[in-house]
Amino acid sequence: MAKIYEFLANGFEEIEALAPVDILRRGKQEVVTVSVTGSPWVESSHGITVKADQLFEDTDFSDADMLLLPGGMPGSTNLNAHDGVKRVLLAHHDDGRRIGAICAAPMVLGGLGLLRGRRATCSPGFEVYLDGAEYTHELFTVDGTIITGEGPAATLPYAYRILEMLTDTDTKRTLQRKMQFLHLMGEED
Repeated sequence: MAKIYEFLANGFEEIEALAPVDILRRGKQEVVTVSVTGSPWVESSHGITVKADQLFEDTDFSDADMLLLPGGMPGSTNLNAHDGVKRVLLAHHDDGRRIGAICAAPMVLGGLGLLRGRRATCSPGFEVYLDGAEYTHELFTVDGTIITGEGPAATLPYAYRILEMLTDTDTKRTLQRKMQFLHLMGEED
């Protein structure tokens, strides 16, 4: 079982934050939501307040297999303004561990130079922040240990691909079948 930490800042996009948590937990992965606000309560970009599992200042990320950054505005800019988040991302990347960012959040990775020479996607219009990346305009793009997603509509394919990265194709397909995703995509066996 992998351990995944997901950063939550005020202004996060609901589906991009919560759907991956749901899918990964259903896939038997340990996901911990981490508030970077100084409070366990974090308000989404559409006024929905959620309670994170932990506070950033109380979290040791040394056991993280993967770090996730949901998009949304101003959530992504709030993540980008958090020095601790950037420090943890750099250390995690230097250790060769996985990172995921979707929608506007790849701007954080771009600003840290983590996308230079890589392929990446993001919400259209934010590609200018991908500093040295080849913008793919795909629903999701995997390049090495980094996965990026385009935006809200890409959240389910992005989250299922993360599950597959952490487990295997059979685990992903079983969960896609149980959640009727294969039916949605017209891919039923």
